[in-house]
Amino acid sequence: MDIQGSKVLVLGGPGLVGMAVCRGLLSKKPREIQIHSLHEEESIHARDMLAEEAGKIQLSISWGDLFGMLDEQTPLERIRAQVEGLSDDDLPLFRLYDLLTGSKPDIVIDCVNTATGIAYRDMFRTAEAVLADLDARDPDDPTADRLRVEHLLESLYMPRMIRHIQVMYRGMVDAGTRAYVKVGTSGTGGMGLNIPYTHSEEKPSRVLLSKSAIAGAHSMLLFLMARTPGAPITKEIKPAAAIAWKKIGYGPIRRRGKAVHRVKATPRPLGETFSSTDQAAAEVRDEVLNSVYIDTGENGIFSLEEFALLTTAEQMEFVTPEEIADALIFEIEGGNTGHDIINALDNAVLSPTYRAGLLRHWALERMVELENEHKTHSIAFEMLGPPRNSKLLFEAHLLRQAFETMREVQAAAPEEVRDRLDKLVREDPDEANDIVAIGIPILLDSGEVLRGREVIVPLEAQGLDVTPERLEAWVHDGWVDLRLANCRKWIERFDRILTQLDNISENDTSSRHLRNRRFWHDGAVIQPGKIVGWVLSVEEQGGRIKR
Repeated sequence: MDIQGSKVLVLGGPGLVGMAVCRGLLSKKPREIQIHSLHEEESIHARDMLAEEAGKIQLSISWGDLFGMLDEQTPLERIRAQVEGLSDDDLPLFRLYDLLTGSKPDIVIDCVNTATGIAYRDMFRTAEAVLADLDARDPDDPTADRLRVEHLLESLYMPRMIRHIQVMYRGMVDAGTRAYVKVGTSGTGGMGLNIPYTHSEEKPSRVLLSKSAIAGAHSMLLFLMARTPGAPITKEIKPAAAIAWKKIGYGPIRRRGKAVHRVKATPRPLGETFSSTDQAAAEVRDEVLNSVYIDTGENGIFSLEEFALLTTAEQMEFVTPEEIADALIFEIEGGNTGHDIINALDNAVLSPTYRAGLLRHWALERMVELENEHKTHSIAFEMLGPPRNSKLLFEAHLLRQAFETMREVQAAAPEEVRDRLDKLVREDPDEANDIVAIGIPILLDSGEVLRGREVIVPLEAQGLDVTPERLEAWVHDGWVDLRLANCRKWIERFDRILTQLDNISENDTSSRHLRNRRFWHDGAVIQPGKIVGWVLSVEEQGGRIKR
């Protein structure tokens, strides 16, 4: 797509890669670059750094935790926001959704190290603390340390990663974003399980491997987003080397935000015990340690020899942030660098095959033969899920039993459809009983319900009040609906299908149309599987867009 005249939101803009991306974008003349960071001062500093180069291009800033909520939450509220079902009403509570829908970017470039931000919540250390707490307790005491359990739940990786993608996707769709590019990570700078660099953790580091696992999960979720109708064009550039550099200099050395002070230590006996912290072991001087360093951005500063070690042959080596930015911008503009992970996955996955298509025809043919032989109908067993699929299949089947063809349904009045379906389930109880046997209730226009001893929707409900809102949600999600309004909806569906069909010339025997006259048997039959496939793909936008 054309970057010129577009609004670009750069998440993690002040970072090493983010600044290279912003500088690379300037030559493409976007209308506006919005720089987002965790902290306000970082965004302001980045904007000031770019101001002279930007010229007439608008530079705006924003800040805040992209994994957080807008309002202050209790620990339990934060946990629930990550693990419970996500509704439309919940979305505005997330800072990321508010940012996207408020700024309405044409392009989102995500330079945030998402995998690190999630994995370095360190579920392992939190779990160890919970286990130690449990070990110290009386086994007959059922109580547990609430705070530790809350910390453990809040550190769970996968719910947070999934929720992040859900909010990102919905925010971009609602904002009208057209392209999303992620700068991802391999987690180990391209090295394997034998990576020697673990930020002073054990080798191989559980937390570092968690980072790689989350990075892989992130790529697969983006792979799915790229295959979602209506989603923005989705790409990911995943550097597999150290990224450097931002600055080379001489000055005070800081570690984890604190200056490293020189000390005065003297030899002393080792002793029978040893502690990692001992205030008497050395005298801390006022003098700060100064040295030559190379600043690698989010990965911190390294000494000359550390950088030489890290980047030497057969070690992590390195790639520059400008190379990442160039590849990223080239991909946005429609180029093919060969470094888009999503495209690589598209080409590497085993897609549907010609052989499977042939075998499908024979499998369906044999199943129809067995249906006729045993005088039965094989509609749904509720193992495919969700229950809505079963509901739709059964509704289409009942229409087939009452009318036989789509054209008959199309020509009928809604009242006639309702009356025939009502008569069918009352006078042929086996039709209804086979449906309710698998946990799908049937709601009649009279308000009466046919149901089995157990139902799937709502699941495990006990004494819930039947409100109009709840009832409509249940019926939508998994009840066969024989009410007048739904009969009218089925007539409209068949009319839409047949109108599309009738617009195809009888002489058109080309490969142009997927669902042609032969596919629908010219409307002379009702085939539930095909019809519900059309509903899911066309009406509900649940179709496959990549083959």
